[in-house]
Amino acid sequence: MTRTFNWKMVFSTQGALLELESLFLLFPTAVALICRESDAFAFGFSTVFTFLCGLIFLRIGRHAPRRVSEREGYVIVALVWVIFSLFGMMPFYLSGAIPSFTDAFFETMSGFTTTGATILTDIESMSHAALFWRSLMQWLGGMGIIVLTVAILPMFGLGGMQLYSAEATGISYEKLSPRITDTAKHLWATYTLLTAIEAALLMIFGMGEFDAICHAFSTIATGGFSTRNLSIAAYTSPAIHYTIAGFTLLAGINFTLIILLFRGKPKRLLQDEESHWYLAAVAILTLILSVGLFLQDYTTVGAGFQSDTAKAVTGWLPTLKAAEQSFRYAFFEVVCTMTSCGFSLGNYMEWKPVQWCLIFFLMFTGGCAGSTAGGIKWVRIVIFMKNAITELRQRVHPYAIFSVTISGKPLERSAIQNVMAFLFFYIVFVVVGTIAFCALGVNFTESVGAAASAIGNIGPALGEYGPAGTYAAFPMVGKWIYAVLMLVGRLELFTVLLLFSPTLWRK
Repeated sequence: MTRTFNWKMVFSTQGALLELESLFLLFPTAVALICRESDAFAFGFSTVFTFLCGLIFLRIGRHAPRRVSEREGYVIVALVWVIFSLFGMMPFYLSGAIPSFTDAFFETMSGFTTTGATILTDIESMSHAALFWRSLMQWLGGMGIIVLTVAILPMFGLGGMQLYSAEATGISYEKLSPRITDTAKHLWATYTLLTAIEAALLMIFGMGEFDAICHAFSTIATGGFSTRNLSIAAYTSPAIHYTIAGFTLLAGINFTLIILLFRGKPKRLLQDEESHWYLAAVAILTLILSVGLFLQDYTTVGAGFQSDTAKAVTGWLPTLKAAEQSFRYAFFEVVCTMTSCGFSLGNYMEWKPVQWCLIFFLMFTGGCAGSTAGGIKWVRIVIFMKNAITELRQRVHPYAIFSVTISGKPLERSAIQNVMAFLFFYIVFVVVGTIAFCALGVNFTESVGAAASAIGNIGPALGEYGPAGTYAAFPMVGKWIYAVLMLVGRLELFTVLLLFSPTLWRK
């Protein structure tokens, strides 16, 4: 027997979310007015239109039953990213900054899903308002629009637990308090505080106020949209490089643990096994790549690696400087790739094949669960590896009882099966995406790179679509496929897949 779907609640919730989006559209509108830019009308019209549509949706959904079931929750969560992108693209399209509907939607979906893939070939020609909106979209999408709304929806008389659960499918967020709205508020307060601290540090180290705010938005969200054509390579200050890399590394850690750390409870972070694996992987890969860059003297390769150290160096000071630069570039690329942040200091495609191949496999890892990072997440990788080892041990000792543990706690079989299913579907999406892109005429290396980049919400991929390129020349149909993969990856696969499950729609 099929249950009656509560469409009124879906309209009511989407209306509340559109009201929220119109509120945030006021900020780039204000920037356009202050800077006296020509796209002020486009942003102003988009703000008013979004607000009015939100009112219409709220009116359609009035008197809706206040209960949000899992089914409605998954539909609302999947729809909100599409609707936010459709309304969020309006300023770009109406102002003519991005005249193509496909490109405008692609850029906006990339922003809200914190992917960082761009079709823009001259970012610095964009208005301040457009650049600010690009970064603000990533900041909103980083912690998750739904996590924000569960703190806001009670104002409209709507519940948020089902939305929170749908947004955080699988192994993800942990409650910080009995009330889910309080948990969301704690997460967003910490998120905002970290953003403010990073922006202040970037200003102190010489970055302009506008650029500092935009880059702080994109960093904490692990998004990667920059205000410069050369991304972070446009800034030569090592302090700026380390600040962005450091906050990106922090954004890849479970935000619950960061909040507990701020509360004077560092023990939870120190005992968290996933964080140990995540930080150890960053350290090991950084060491391997930095040694490789130093030995091959990458200081002479490409515009990205800004070094004035000659190939034949004498004395310890130039050698030390080259070592530091090798470490900085390796650390930056490892952190930004692993956390799915699209920033770059150079073009890793100019490195040795074995080095950019390591970068490619890092695209699959992601950060920790409960962070703003994309990818598979380290907790799933650890569970997968431990389960494989346990299976081997079980074959050697068939009558022994073994269990898979995380941070000393045994996992239920259902949790392990969840991880296996997730990894299976993740690989399926990468394979299907690769085949689809190849069918559209993209070569294999760039197709597999684009598919992995899209589903992992990374942005830069391989070859022409690496850090030095854009997706401007990507096939039009391919851009829509890429946008779908971005959405699927941002929602951790299951939220979208469950919509096509007959079980969800039956009693």
